Amino acid sequence: MGKYVKTASKSGRTWLILFLAAAILFVFFRTGAVSADDKTIHVIPVTGTVEPGMAAFIKRSVDEILSAEPDALIVFKLDSFGGRVDAALEIVETLLSIPMGQSISFVEKRAISAGALIALAGNVLVMKENTLIGDCAPIIQTSEGQKEMGEKTQTVLRAQFRTLAKKNSYPEVLAESMVTKSMEVYEITLDEKTVYMDKTGFNDLTEQEKARITKKNTVVAEGELLTMDDVEARNLGFSRASVTDIDQALAHLGYENYTLAYMTESWSESLVRFLQPLLPILMLVGLGALYTEIKAPGFGVFGVIGIVCLGLVFLNQYLVGLADYTELLLLLIGTLLMAVEILILPGFGVAGIAGILVLGAGLVLSFQGFVVPDPKMPWEGRLMIRNLAMVVGAFAGALVFSLFMLRFVLPGLSRLIKGPYLEATLGEALVGSDEARTVAVGQSGTAVTALRPSGKIRIGPRKIDAITRGEFLDPGTPVTVDALEQNHVVVKAADTDNTASRKAES
Repeated sequence: MGKYVKTASKSGRTWLILFLAAAILFVFFRTGAVSADDKTIHVIPVTGTVEPGMAAFIKRSVDEILSAEPDALIVFKLDSFGGRVDAALEIVETLLSIPMGQSISFVEKRAISAGALIALAGNVLVMKENTLIGDCAPIIQTSEGQKEMGEKTQTVLRAQFRTLAKKNSYPEVLAESMVTKSMEVYEITLDEKTVYMDKTGFNDLTEQEKARITKKNTVVAEGELLTMDDVEARNLGFSRASVTDIDQALAHLGYENYTLAYMTESWSESLVRFLQPLLPILMLVGLGALYTEIKAPGFGVFGVIGIVCLGLVFLNQYLVGLADYTELLLLLIGTLLMAVEILILPGFGVAGIAGILVLGAGLVLSFQGFVVPDPKMPWEGRLMIRNLAMVVGAFAGALVFSLFMLRFVLPGLSRLIKGPYLEATLGEALVGSDEARTVAVGQSGTAVTALRPSGKIRIGPRKIDAITRGEFLDPGTPVTVDALEQNHVVVKAADTDNTASRKAES
């Protein structure tokens, strides 16, 4: 009996060991299975104004994600009122390059105008509660305010919306009605099926087909653009669900055991987004500062300001992919031609005009991704006109800026900060110039040319080369000979009150 009990005890321990081993293996393999299912879902924010900087950020993010993980799932989190058509189409092209089933559009707050176009480019659309999508009428800013762009532009955008609707099984006619106010769209129950049809399509139905209609509702009235909240978008066949957050959206789509990885802008992309609205001002200040530096003696702070401002403009456009070495070469050639005309050649002629034209061409091309507008892309022509107007306005503003600096700012600075070339005391020096021998300290004259600080003055019938002590004087300014130093006639602005009193006494 004792032997039997001992054998049974060994058998019990064996079964216990086997059970524990099986439990450990079960836990191990289950943990391995969960780990295998745990994947990274990438989130790219699409927030703010749709412009080239956003397009560059989204393209870079998508390329990085797919190059590291070709089957990655990408969520585009949208909150945008829209922006530039060309930038929106570039973003759409990037989204369409993602393999089918690997992109989700999640409307966080709103997807209006160009934002709606981007939202429909994702494979799946999910909207947060109380959010909006739609209203994609192309508009342009005119002297009379905002105006809707013409039929040519609307036709291109309608075709783009139809393409996206076909790709993702959205109601095509409803997608088109986001673009054009002239469309009137009906929800029709025909043969117990719900279809969406515009007014033209409804009028084309035969009487027999119209007789089979059991229900007809107007979804989009003529003169309106389709704009939907999350509930309407779900009922009309666009959104999959109305959710409270991105996790609930993914759970509704059947995704579990994932980690969200948010893409963020690099420092250069953040700089681009920050500088984008400031580019016209930077261009104006840069051109004005360079012209001021060319007209002023020596090389100083205005030259640095001009180079930095124009450098930031070019860098911004280079980082978003609109400017390249061609535009940089044009900017350099234009600047050199203007410098040659102002510093070397007399008057203002061929070199100066050529410099302005080349510099302007370089700036215009740096603000657009094309050289000649494509007739199939009507907004490109308007974009070129806008860029031309912006550059011409910058040149005009730069001229006013530089004249203001030369007339009011630099003369004041010259009185406060004297250059080192004026610090030496030359009172004992001899004057060797025959021209200067005929001039005496205290004589009065008139500036014939601008003195900046050198130029010509008239004393009696003679024109004489003269300089100031850093003071900038305009042509026609009364001057007085202040000193004769080496071979220079040094003058200053005449005290008109004292001069007048002396004349009265004499």
